[in-house]
Amino acid sequence: MPGNIIQWFPGHMAQTRRVMKESLGSVDLIFEILDARIPASSRNPEIEALSEGKKRVVILNKADLADPTETEKWLKKLREDGCEAVAVDSKSGKGKEEILSRAKQLMREKLERNREKGMSRPLRAMVVGIPNVGKSTLINRFAGRVAAKAENRPGVTRNKQWVRAGKELELLDMPGVLWPKFEDVATGENLAMTGAIKDTILQSEEVAVLLCGRLKDRYPALFAARYKLSDEHMELEPYELFLAVGKKRGFLVSGGEVAEDRCAAVLLEEFRSGLIGRITLEEVPCGPSV
Repeated sequence: MPGNIIQWFPGHMAQTRRVMKESLGSVDLIFEILDARIPASSRNPEIEALSEGKKRVVILNKADLADPTETEKWLKKLREDGCEAVAVDSKSGKGKEEILSRAKQLMREKLERNREKGMSRPLRAMVVGIPNVGKSTLINRFAGRVAAKAENRPGVTRNKQWVRAGKELELLDMPGVLWPKFEDVATGENLAMTGAIKDTILQSEEVAVLLCGRLKDRYPALFAARYKLSDEHMELEPYELFLAVGKKRGFLVSGGEVAEDRCAAVLLEEFRSGLIGRITLEEVPCGPSV
């Protein structure tokens, strides 16, 4: 993968880290949002240190796009490792009530103290996660209105904002933040494939080829069905398989060559929107938590 996938730390992300630390005193707990398709790769390893011991609810968002069997395995693993973990489809709102329930359970002692003092202040949660995991969509679902700008591309939320979400919850929406260096090449690849890193700074054709290889290995039936690929096609190396997809879709230029940029754009968009199927790119690891 290109070097700028492995080294990626824009100035606004450094600023977000500072704002997070400055804002911790105003929140009761943290909602850490992950992408259910890549739970390990979408988990910022700096969040634990930045949160300074604040209690967290770990939210596997975009569960409607992920393999449900794999999501259950990830939830089991996270809970075994002591996390309050919930799977959510923020577009439909499925799982939203469980987030609030688990938040109230984590903060039950503080809520009880507030009740004894006659206080009814809502819980305040900081919403954190890497770019494009659906933070704003989830916040809007809680608020019941468009309170946060949401688009299917990274880097939309650039400033923190408070959002009232009913009588029991206030949310602090933070910009998406990555970390200075991806130690594992696969992490950068996964983030590129799901769109957490802007396509404008990457070679989308290379990312699409990587996706072909991953789909061939993990979900060959879904991949073959979507693009009408034969058994012979599925024996090809990832780049040749990518070209086969382009030919099947008719993405050709003069001379019969595949228009690789167009093929890559369509392939990535169809994966990201769930048209290929419900797909999880990462298996649950053995041993310690991610």
